[in-house]
Amino acid sequence: MDTSTIAIIIGASTAIVAGLIGYLFALIRRRSDASEPSSESVIAQARLEAQRTLSAAEEEARAKAEAYRDREDVTLEQRRIEAKSSEERLAQREQTLEQRATNLAQREQMLIKREEEISGVRSEAERLREDARHNLERLAGFDAQVAKAELLAQVEDEARREAMILVRDMETKAREEADRRAKRILTTAVQRLASDVVAETTTSVVALPTDDMKGRIIGRDGRNIRSFESITGVNLVVDDTPEAVSVSSFDPVRREIARNTLEMLVEDGRIHPASIEQFHEKATAQIEQSIRDAGEWALLEVGISRMHPELVTLLGRLQYRTSYGQNVLKHSVEAAHVCAMLAAEIGVDPVSSRRSALLHDIGKAVTHEVEGSHALIGAEIARRFGEDPGIVHGIEAHHNEVEPRTLLAVLVQAADAVSAARPGARRETLESYVRRLERLESIAMAFEGVEKVYAMQAGREIRVVVDPGALDDLLASDLARKISRRLESDLEYPGQIQVTVIREFRVTDYAR
Repeated sequence: MDTSTIAIIIGASTAIVAGLIGYLFALIRRRSDASEPSSESVIAQARLEAQRTLSAAEEEARAKAEAYRDREDVTLEQRRIEAKSSEERLAQREQTLEQRATNLAQREQMLIKREEEISGVRSEAERLREDARHNLERLAGFDAQVAKAELLAQVEDEARREAMILVRDMETKAREEADRRAKRILTTAVQRLASDVVAETTTSVVALPTDDMKGRIIGRDGRNIRSFESITGVNLVVDDTPEAVSVSSFDPVRREIARNTLEMLVEDGRIHPASIEQFHEKATAQIEQSIRDAGEWALLEVGISRMHPELVTLLGRLQYRTSYGQNVLKHSVEAAHVCAMLAAEIGVDPVSSRRSALLHDIGKAVTHEVEGSHALIGAEIARRFGEDPGIVHGIEAHHNEVEPRTLLAVLVQAADAVSAARPGARRETLESYVRRLERLESIAMAFEGVEKVYAMQAGREIRVVVDPGALDDLLASDLARKISRRLESDLEYPGQIQVTVIREFRVTDYAR
């Protein structure tokens, strides 16, 4: 607190005391005016009292001012001392920083000198290394780039060889484990199913009571046979076979209607265009009823309670369709049983699996009416009649037109293959059989290093003989895998094809 502040405080205190004294005199004057007149002595005494009070107040204010002045002096002295110590610390810190900067500058100079020395040593080392490399190249007689390329090629060959060994071992272990599990599951499923072996053709034979009936079937100038073929849409073959005629057609439903019509005509004995048309209508009604009955039988056999009536009718039409001589409806029922048992073995819903497998060939009922793959056609039909998307996916993926995305689709594929590949289930014509074997052999012969190819076991196994000088054991193993992948992508076949690569190295010499 400075001197001016103290003076202001003293002045204020004096003014306050003077005001109190004036107020006291005024009060005494009013009392004296209100009462009796005061004496001069009382007034003088009051004035003295007031002066003493004023003097005391001034002394007290002066004392306080002195105390404040002393305290302010002490505070200023302390601040002065603290400021001086702070200046000394700052000077000392500045000196320390200058010393550190000097040290850093010295170290920087030393590092620059060392870097220059190291750069010189490195240059010398590079020069010595380059001289040594040139000397080695001159002594060895070939370039370093050539040696590096040969080394890289050798390392690459070794890495590829080790990778092929690893792949072969992993594939062998995976194949053994997969075969073991698959055999157990398939054996468990197949041994529970006993199914008929059915082989059908595109012709039906109708027995006749006598050979004289052939003439009545032909009619005068061939009138009856022409009417029969025109109404039924089939070919009637009347040959030298005793007491029999053949009904030929690629449409199995139409062929069956024609066969029933001919049997009823033979039984009735009256054969003319009007009776042919009458019995044809009757046979058509019977076949349509048998189609519905066949569809309901399939549902009952598999254990499915509900299905759209149109799907049931299409399912019954499969009774008159064959695939490689196998009845498609019985194949579908058999595949449904196998698929349900496989699903139960691995923990998939057997109801959905059974339904999808039963409908997987439903597209074959209308393939002569709609263009496209029977798997995609069947999936579209099932989707149209409200089947579950998972079941529809199992239908469309069972021949890999669509990539299988669920276990149910894979199970439908497996069940279809098991039913089709079992012994006696299917057969094919000689022409298609020979063509398939030739196709197998041509695919295998297209690979480098193959000398001979033999298709065996009706095309279910091919044996490939390779040049032992062109391929080693690892390359032979890789060749078998490549041939298998090419067969999977280029061919459609039921079951599986075993590829066996044979590599044999023989050395013959003669002692004379």
